[in-house]
Amino acid sequence: MNEMSRKTSADAERIAEKLRQGDRRALARAITLVESLRDDHRATAQALLNLILPSTGNSIRVGISGTPGVGKSTFIEAFGKLLTGEGHKVAVLTVDPSSQRSGGSILGDKTRMEELVRDPNAFIRPSPSGGSLGGVARRTREAMLLTEAAGFDVILIETVGVGQSETTVAEMVDVFLLLLAPAGGDELQGIKRGVMELADIVVINKADGDLKASASRAAAEYKGAIGLMRPKSANWKPKVLMVSALNKIGIDKLWETIANYREARGANTELAEQRREQSVAWMWSELGDSLMARFKGHKAVAARIKKMEADVRTAQIAPTTAAEKLLEIFLGK
Repeated sequence: MNEMSRKTSADAERIAEKLRQGDRRALARAITLVESLRDDHRATAQALLNLILPSTGNSIRVGISGTPGVGKSTFIEAFGKLLTGEGHKVAVLTVDPSSQRSGGSILGDKTRMEELVRDPNAFIRPSPSGGSLGGVARRTREAMLLTEAAGFDVILIETVGVGQSETTVAEMVDVFLLLLAPAGGDELQGIKRGVMELADIVVINKADGDLKASASRAAAEYKGAIGLMRPKSANWKPKVLMVSALNKIGIDKLWETIANYREARGANTELAEQRREQSVAWMWSELGDSLMARFKGHKAVAARIKKMEADVRTAQIAPTTAAEKLLEIFLGK
């Protein structure tokens, strides 16, 4: 082992030990390492992840997605405070592929979650700015493992972007919550079927005051829509709940429903199998991202890729042929 390898190993072991002790500075340092693009930082991060792996997996991983204006930050704070009040340690992470343009939602939410951000049993971390969905999702998965090793037993993973990010979050959590506003009709039509099919629990927020009746109608419509879909599990039919995050109504019922979900699917070892499949899928996703990065960074490929793109645009060569030629250059054929 050379000097660089020894230093990497020693750094990783030191951070791992502090993580297991619940050191928040060590957790912040560890997440910074996994977010870094520097080769030496990534090497330390990978060594660290392997060291802490036996200390992970002891949390409930909850994915949260919501339409704009649904009150997601208010909901996350109310939910998080309920959990810390019951003795849980809660980490809030986010998958935000749009952060390179907007700065991200949780960056702002962190200032609005005034109570939760001051709670010693809560940890809020925004996604890194910039990067593709794949890169942000990778770092969020790694951050999830690090927070588990640091003793956080409830991980809330929020999807800020739209479209593919919902699927990405659903593929790294145990239970997926879809947070919606109290409206039906056209609103229901606007929710993509694919997103509805991902939901294990649909939560209608703002079910209070003048909006309570509207929330009840929306809940009935969503229940009807879910009833027409094939459930993901034979042991769990998605539920529709009404809450008021602002008035902290129904949040305890939601936590109870999540417990019922875990019992229904855990008793049949479905959740354990789901996590195993998620880990394998993560491996293949990581492999695909790494191969593509190396492919684009290959000098000979980089020298030809612009010309190939131009030829494809002008129909001088078929896209499949261009791809094959670039692959041959990469493989040195």
